[in-house]
Amino acid sequence: MANRINLNGTSYHGAGAIAEIANEAKGHGFKKAFVCSDPDLIKFHVTSKVTDILEQNGLAYEIYSDIKANPTIQNVQHGVEAFKKSEADYIIAIGGGSSMDTAKAIGIIIANPEFEDVRSLEGTAATKKPCVPIIAVPTTAGTAAEVTINYVITDVERKRKFVCVDPHDMPIIAVVDPEMMSSMPKGLTASTGMDALTHAIEGYTTKAAWEMTDMFHLKAIELISKSLRGAVANTKEGREGMALGQYIAGMGFSNVGLGIAHSMAHTLGAVYDTPHGVACAMMLPIVMEYNQECTGEKYREIARAMGVKDVDSMTQEAYRKAAIDAVKKLSEDVGIPTKLEAIKEEDLQFLAESAYADACAPGNPKDASVEDLKELFRKIM
Repeated sequence: MANRINLNGTSYHGAGAIAEIANEAKGHGFKKAFVCSDPDLIKFHVTSKVTDILEQNGLAYEIYSDIKANPTIQNVQHGVEAFKKSEADYIIAIGGGSSMDTAKAIGIIIANPEFEDVRSLEGTAATKKPCVPIIAVPTTAGTAAEVTINYVITDVERKRKFVCVDPHDMPIIAVVDPEMMSSMPKGLTASTGMDALTHAIEGYTTKAAWEMTDMFHLKAIELISKSLRGAVANTKEGREGMALGQYIAGMGFSNVGLGIAHSMAHTLGAVYDTPHGVACAMMLPIVMEYNQECTGEKYREIARAMGVKDVDSMTQEAYRKAAIDAVKKLSEDVGIPTKLEAIKEEDLQFLAESAYADACAPGNPKDASVEDLKELFRKIM
């Protein structure tokens, strides 16, 4: 079996990297940008950091901001109609996962109109053409949507999120500028950072993991563990470390998949509108405990990457506990809750069935039944 790696054609990293957007737009001969960005980023003048560069360089654009935190089918369909009217020929996605996921879905449907119902994109849809060219500019250090072949859309009517996995949705250019992330509030920095850690740990332990993705994931775990506390405190070093760490995690997990921490987090987001990173952070140590018997020596390397000392002298039981405890401590230090009061006993069957059906679940190192998932959900009630 061949292992496949999909990455951006070009990516820029470091403070001030957004200046390269104008050069890339001109170099590609693009005429007009369809700028996807959520209302809060527009309100707080984050989006304008990019649109100011477009204006200074005489580059036309139109803004689309009908984007929710958990983007919906309707957000995508409205965006498709707006793109058609705009006469744009490329997309600039500015934001976290919500803006980028919306942009990817719009871009895919414009190029592959037979999927305009949106629901048919779930899983690995057989799209024929690459999406409209996307330049992705993250404003959160977490989702790594700028370098993944995944996007997630919420089906409000059916109270579920669905994952779409499609190499045709990869942004052609990623611009990872930590200065675009400096206005993130502490809570969002913490939750998106724990999402990134969940990507790295789940990607490292998933069934499809292999040497190249292991390399990405271990470095991501190291960077995130060193940087997240500082990023929450808004230090320059913390922001820079998280910007790079979350991107490297995306380089890995996009190509090998995730596990049930993510499938359960998707379900919590769809049913209770729980912020995705918070849901991931609550589920990660619980899922790590569940999976530990199927991970060989990998928890020793997770513990080492997270800064645990003397792991080579520990027993298997000890280093596995040390890895899980390090995750719990980081989550606690950045203020993530451990319980979700919204969950009710009568919801558990639906939650578990939804998580079981999620596209991330098959990658988990240990197969989980609906009953197993119900018991895992109970641990955060």
